[in-house]
Amino acid sequence: MRDHPRLPTSPGFWRSPLRGPWFTSVLGLVLLVGITVLFVTGLVSYAAYNPGLSRVNDQTPDKGILGFYLFAWPTDPVWLYRLTQGVHVTLGITLIPVLLAKLWSVVPRLFTLPPARSLAHALERISLVLLVGGGLFEFTTGVLNVQLDYVFPGSFYPLHFYGAWVFFAAFVAHALLKTPTAVRAVRQRRQEQDDLVSPRPEAPTVSRRGALGLVGGGSLLLLLTTVGQSLGGPFRRTALLAPHGTADPGGGPNGFQINKTAAYAGITAADTHEDAWRLVVTGRTGTVRLSRAQLLQLPQHSASLPIACVEGWSTADQWWRGVRLRDLAALVGYDGDPPDVLVESLQRHGAFRRAALRANQVADGRSLLALFVNGEELSPDHGHPARIIVPAAPGVLNTKWVARLTFGDL
Repeated sequence: MRDHPRLPTSPGFWRSPLRGPWFTSVLGLVLLVGITVLFVTGLVSYAAYNPGLSRVNDQTPDKGILGFYLFAWPTDPVWLYRLTQGVHVTLGITLIPVLLAKLWSVVPRLFTLPPARSLAHALERISLVLLVGGGLFEFTTGVLNVQLDYVFPGSFYPLHFYGAWVFFAAFVAHALLKTPTAVRAVRQRRQEQDDLVSPRPEAPTVSRRGALGLVGGGSLLLLLTTVGQSLGGPFRRTALLAPHGTADPGGGPNGFQINKTAAYAGITAADTHEDAWRLVVTGRTGTVRLSRAQLLQLPQHSASLPIACVEGWSTADQWWRGVRLRDLAALVGYDGDPPDVLVESLQRHGAFRRAALRANQVADGRSLLALFVNGEELSPDHGHPARIIVPAAPGVLNTKWVARLTFGDL
């Protein structure tokens, strides 16, 4: 029955003349480079969250040896996370046509019978299941997260993190086995016969190079309609497939992207009224409570910084003004080098109501408890009465509606 031409287990079922080692190998080599870059930039994004600093920053419990942490995330250049995460998300979306074409080109192998001819063949088939399943899982969850559609079960962070390790392990094993063959197939001009070549192909309607052109054109289209989200400013208008925030930011000084609104976070006018809100700062010498008016009496500093988020979007540089974090640390006994700080928000629900920053981030003179943006008071959706802004930090660590700062070793 497996040789019946109407069954997918039969080689005669797959009749496209495009399938073959050259077409598959070209796609595979593109993915070899692209997915390696995706994995590295994904690990960079993980490092940017400072997972070794405090458990509040790390959304991947029981990670064991997978959670290694090599360095404190720097504050220079200020566009570092904007670049690395922009590359991660934009490249991931751009590679979708290549991934789908590659899976289409090798789909006959998924129906090969018998499923295992030997132990080695069985292990190879299992690795293919992990490779195909892991690739589809990673790309799907990544796209859903970029589009702010959290329809998958559980939190995006552990799902994508653990899925990436499973997928990349299978990817490395597959690459080690197949890369020499792929390079040889690309170098040869004539088509070799293998299990992907149909024994009775249909008449071609497009050449293999033409098919690669279509795949490349699809990737180019996705690139042009996505990359603007990382560039910010007027280029965001070209990012047709990228998220534009959960609310219209409007115009004026506060007219830049919002992902988490005050209403979503459960922040009311009563919480932020000048008679009710106080910033609680705790450190070596005790605790001080500061009203917004008292904060305005402290030395004010300015910094031009973007906001860049894990979804790949970023704003243009905004002009922030407020009190330096290191000056607030000095109020509670840290006159020299400031320590780490735990930042807590008024936010009532959702992830990252608390976030930790490393000492090098606190010490940077551009790290502010911002009270103004672009010459105007922060709007409620941008964190009024006060928010954190730190150079090169992921957006979720730039906590809005700050209620408490606790300085010390975390």
